Amino acid sequence: MAAMLWEACADNSVKCQVCAHSCHIKDGKSGVCGVRVNHNGEMVTLVNDVVTAVQIDPVEKKPLYHFLPASKTFSIGSAGCNFRCLFCQNSNIAHVTPRSAVQGRRLSVETLVRLAQENNTPSIAFTYNEPTVFFEQVYAGAGLAKASGLKTILVSNGFMSHEYLQSLSKRIDAANIDLKGFTEAFYHKYCGGRLKPVLDNLVAIKKMGWWLEVTTLVIPGVNDSQEEIAGVARFIHDELGPETPWHISAFHGAAQMAAHPSTSLATLENAWRTGRETGLENVYIGNVASSVGSNTNCPDCGAMIVERRGYRTRKLAKNGICPSCHRQIAGVWN
Repeated sequence: MAAMLWEACADNSVKCQVCAHSCHIKDGKSGVCGVRVNHNGEMVTLVNDVVTAVQIDPVEKKPLYHFLPASKTFSIGSAGCNFRCLFCQNSNIAHVTPRSAVQGRRLSVETLVRLAQENNTPSIAFTYNEPTVFFEQVYAGAGLAKASGLKTILVSNGFMSHEYLQSLSKRIDAANIDLKGFTEAFYHKYCGGRLKPVLDNLVAIKKMGWWLEVTTLVIPGVNDSQEEIAGVARFIHDELGPETPWHISAFHGAAQMAAHPSTSLATLENAWRTGRETGLENVYIGNVASSVGSNTNCPDCGAMIVERRGYRTRKLAKNGICPSCHRQIAGVWN
């Protein structure tokens, strides 16, 4: 199918405009993602209606803790990715080429939205692999979902283009963006990308008014230095606002880093303390059980707003209003 967000070049090549790589693609070749291809001087997408995963998840699994907490979301994944993370947990659907066999089904966005409605999920999430590279499905699906009364979620590495964000500005309600590290060296070596576009997009998303939460996967000996953790915390506080939730997740070996050690609880809890000491109001620990970093508490009086045990979630405050001091907790509660 014909792709969106590209421009033709004089030598029969095309320039892709969906992500910060801005791939210049010769005839017959694909971009970094493997799913956007130059076919006779025109960009086509191989995954317009390809779905590799459909599942009903707790919204907390995205993770989103301040967006319709305790609800379910209809999660959709396709194929391809614009990163090459050495630790990818979805490499079977993320790392594809035009010649590789992509396991999946072809489902229209109309079918996906209907299934979400039939299963009484108040939202649809574009997730699992990188939604930047299946832009056409996201664009059409999010538009139809919004028109049908559903809220929309994007779970992304944040390496999209300005054009991508602007095209979806009125079609997405919430996003969880991975801030995978805080150095250009880390992004280059471990992800095949760059840090600055991610930082710029986080700021842009916040300004557009999407509900935003940030996730950092803490990898031992790779991006877990006190300096780097503190840098992430300061950026979120200063550029995105102290109310912006930060999810600190434990690493468990995967892909080319399958033998790498898992993150210790002490490292995660130290990062949690760093976030709180920096002034972040909502810091959470994920992928491991911890006595801190699970529940949502009022930043002013400390009263519990949302209680979590794994993915079992119980709201203790109506409409996100603290029952003790009546502060409105940041988030989307209805």
